[in-house]
Amino acid sequence: MEKKLMRSNDKVIAGVCSGLAEYFDFDPVLVRVAYAFLTLFTAFSGLLLYIVLWIVMPEKDRYIRS
Repeated sequence: MEKKLMRSNDKVIAGVCSGLAEYFDFDPVLVRVAYAFLTLFTAFSGLLLYIVLWIVMPEKDRYIRS
């Protein structure tokens, strides 16, 4: 089965970090902590990137058929 990058149902805000964690097979909590750390303590524009990913990444529910 082909992996697709999609927002997850395991949401805190929009499911972006959880979607990235599912795609790369990481723990969602670790991805969220790393993303927050990079956003707060570096010149990384995390908030802007998060909003762009929120808009660009499709939701998982829309592509799952029952």
